[in-house]
Amino acid sequence: MGQMTEAEMDDGVSIRVYRSEPQGTPRAGIVIMHEAFGMNDHIRDMCDRYAAEGYLTLSAALYDRVEHGIEVPGYGEEALEAALRLRKGADWDRTVADMRATIELVREAGPVGVVGYCWGGSLAWLAATRCGVDAAVSYYGGQIIQFIDDQPGCPFMAHFAERDVHVPPESASILEKHHPNVPVFMYDANHGFNCDHRADYDAGSAILAQQRTSEFFATNLTATPAAAAGE
Repeated sequence: MGQMTEAEMDDGVSIRVYRSEPQGTPRAGIVIMHEAFGMNDHIRDMCDRYAAEGYLTLSAALYDRVEHGIEVPGYGEEALEAALRLRKGADWDRTVADMRATIELVREAGPVGVVGYCWGGSLAWLAATRCGVDAAVSYYGGQIIQFIDDQPGCPFMAHFAERDVHVPPESASILEKHHPNVPVFMYDANHGFNCDHRADYDAGSAILAQQRTSEFFATNLTATPAAAAGE
């Protein structure tokens, strides 16, 4: 199990960061970008899962800039309204800067990967194009197409849902058209299929996407011999 700490961002503001450490020496670092629903039990659970795979894993509570300590209650209509209010209060550039600062916190573990869900899936794309990470994975990142002309500076993988009620399925084909080297996977599921706290959780899709993501990180977050030797 990880723990919640406070971390200072580049402008001096402190926000909460959930940190989950693996047993033994980390194989690499991973930063998890949360959904529009914010930092919650599911995101903390995902951090713990990646830590169990051997990664030093962090996730920043990005909505702390809007309301420090806020936690959206569940995934119902009331929660969605709260999430959208918080999301509107989050500035893209400031959020990317906070993501970059969180990435720097995990570089002690070596190569860094970013995985994001929903809103965080779009942020994962910006991590790949603007933050100098070593690999990034997006789950149903509906706003990627707003930044489709950006060029990823690292291997990038995307997961989309065929029956997504929030992200148009054609987002996947747009990404494939503009970036043919990016592996894009479609699942017979709805938005949020990875989250086992949501009604739209789809176990088969979640397991398959996780297998692909874990293999992707294992391949692309391998330290160079010089880095492994501490040179």
